Order: sequence, then C-alpha cells, then structure tokens
Amino acid sequence: MADHARSSDPAVQAQLDRLAALSPGRDILGLERIAELCARLGNPHLQLPRTFHVAGTNGKGSTCAYLRAILEASGRHVHAYTSPHLVRFNERIRLAGTLIDDALLAALLEEVLDEAADLQASFFEVTTAAAFLAFARIPADDCIIEVGLGGRLDATNIIPPPAVCGIASLGIDHEAFLLAPETGTPDNPAMRIAWEKAGIIKPDTPVATFDYPPGVRDIIAAKVASVGATLFPEGNGWAIEASGDSFRWTSKLGSVAEPMRPRMAGPHQMRNAGLAIAMLRLAPGPQPTDEAIAHGVADAFWPGRMQRLGTGPLAALLPGGTEIWLDGAHNVDAGLALARQFADEPRRVHLITGMLANKDPAAIVAPLADRLASLTVVPVPGHEHHGAAAFGADAKAAASVADALSDLAVDPAREIVLIAGSLYLAGEVLSANLQFPD
Repeated sequence: MADHARSSDPAVQAQLDRLAALSPGRDILGLERIAELCARLGNPHLQLPRTFHVAGTNGKGSTCAYLRAILEASGRHVHAYTSPHLVRFNERIRLAGTLIDDALLAALLEEVLDEAADLQASFFEVTTAAAFLAFARIPADDCIIEVGLGGRLDATNIIPPPAVCGIASLGIDHEAFLLAPETGTPDNPAMRIAWEKAGIIKPDTPVATFDYPPGVRDIIAAKVASVGATLFPEGNGWAIEASGDSFRWTSKLGSVAEPMRPRMAGPHQMRNAGLAIAMLRLAPGPQPTDEAIAHGVADAFWPGRMQRLGTGPLAALLPGGTEIWLDGAHNVDAGLALARQFADEPRRVHLITGMLANKDPAAIVAPLADRLASLTVVPVPGHEHHGAAAFGADAKAAASVADALSDLAVDPAREIVLIAGSLYLAGEVLSANLQFPD
C-alpha cells in the first residue's frame, strides 16, 4: 500500500485501494501533474484562507503544530495539511481544528481519483489535491501547509504566494530525490538541499528561517533577493533566550514578554517554537497576543517526536516506572538532536531501532553510542528496512518492538528506553500501545 496507508473505514479503504493501484507508489517530484489535477478540480489551491507554508529537513511538523496551537489559542479556526500520518490517514488533513472524518475523506478521495485516473498522479499529489479541495470548501481563518519533500517541486508548492514562508532545520535526507545532478545547482549537498527548500520562497513574501552555516545562508539569501521577498532570519531578525526548560523570544519586531515552556521535549523544540512565533509576527492580519503565544507553546504537541509513552500494552511489558521515549528520528540532524536531548541524562539508554533501507544506521546510533546500554533492531512493517547486521556486532535482532521490550532487563532507576529510527515505526508503536493521534 502506498505510504502504508490503511483505514478501518471500508469507504476510505476502498479509495486507498484505488490510490494504491493508480499511484506509481513512489515520490515523483514536479508540479505538472498537480497543476493539471487542481485545474480539473476548479483550482482549489487558489481559494485558501491566510496560508503559512513550512519547509525543512527536520522540525517542520513541530513548527506547524506550534503555529496551529498559537492560532487556536487566539480563537481562530485553522486548517492543517501535514505528512506522514502515523496511525490513521486522516491525520494528514485537519479541518478548522478537527481531523477530517471518514465520510468526507472517502468522498474527497473518490472525487480526486476520478479526475486523476489518466494522470499517473502520485500518492502525495492525490492527497494534496484532496486537502486543497477540503480547505477551499470548508471555512476557516488560517491554513497551515507542510511541505512533503524538498520544496521547489513539492506538490504543495503549487499554492500562490502565502502570507508567510518558514524554513526550519536543514540537513541531508532523501538524497535520491534532492541531490540528483541538475544544471545550475550547487554541488555541495547541504547547499543543494537548501536550494531545493528555498524553492518555496515566492515574490513579495516574508520568510522566517533558522540561522544556517554561511554557505547555506547565502543560498537562502540569494533566493530571497531574486524574487523580492523579505528575509527574517534567526540571529539578525529574531532569537530565543533559553533558560532551563523555558525560553524568551526577542526580535526586531518586538519581544514576547512572558517566558514560555514547551510541552514537547528537547532544546530543539524551543527553536521550532521560535520559528513559528517569527512566522506569526510576519503575517499580515490579526496578531496573537503574548498570552496566546505562551498558551499555544505550552499546549502544542506533535506525536512521535520525543514523546513519552503512556500506559498501554507495550509499556506494560517493562517494570513500572520505566521511561519509554518514542521519536521518528531517521537522519543525522535528528540523531544529533536526540544526543543533545540525552546529553545530561545520567541514566543509560536501551535503544530499539528500525530504519528504512535507504537510511544510514549510523545517523541515529553514532550520536548515542557512548550512552547505550543495549541496541536492538526491529523490522519496519510494510517497508524495506535494515537488518541487525547493518548496525554492527553489538546489535541484536527482535521480531517486533513488543519482543524487543520483552527481552530487555531494565532497571528504571538507572536506565531508560528509546524507540527511534522511523516515523513509520513510531506509528506502529503508538498503535500497539493504543495511543492514537487526534
């Protein structure tokens, strides 16, 4: 099944089966098919409310979560389109604050698939068109759109200039799609990735970004200048001042008076929240109050990203009081973020990992190597994945996360458990532990 999409609703599953048969089942970059598909549907992408467009290698989903939480704390109704889903396909499309229901999802997919039959549209293109159609038909105040892959040729990039663009953390991922040679593009991999992500920047549009190394920074600045956009970068434009588990936000456009404490774990989440605040401060139209910003930062949650598992069937396999953390980290940038998260953790880490075959095992294992109590490798159901041998001589194999947990001898006072390596694996874990994203 394309992107491992399944539904318990028969009507939705029927359309997902059609999608799997129609779609090539792989990411195909380009705007020609999505443009034609949207034209056949009445160009719904031209009928969106105030829109925030977010790209990045890591952190873009969390940034979208902060945007939505802050806007909703301001009393606004917000559409959101994100990917991938973890457990239910419906997680990709949120309508005025609520996940799309099965009846509407089935009807929209059917409508889009009927128009896409001869286009060889990809899974993501069909899903994107369905989201645009829903967003155009159902009233809301704002719309948050997360880039799927890259930026320049991502299906979401068919939208006209949004209210604000945001670019989060940049790193190397999806090399097969984003690093292929192309005339006139940078040879340096990091700069090529930045060039692709900067493709979402549109004329006369404000752009909030993180701070990047000089070469990458130059790529972003050149794109901004070439289209007449406005750059608002971390450092020269805005900054966070962290103190323990809270932070303050300052900028050339004013500061947020209240200290903020993110619900999501990890110092990187303060920067993601800071980027969301920067985007909101750039946006034309109603501005959130400092109180709404602080409330939204405290409420925002993005499942599968440094999420502590609650009670459930999987958690019950370990001694009471054991901390089990779940993260979809699968590239170098995300692996380093995990290492920073656990840098001051005195307890050792039992790592359970499952990684797709096109990812580098060292990206996750190497940054944590000096903290590991054990390393267990599990399959990623429904996807090509690495076996234990790819992780070195110290890695052992287990048939599932449940088996891996059952085989661990954990001392909760001295050790914790981390499950990481794939968002698909994160979805399997949440489903098995009966923790469903809503």
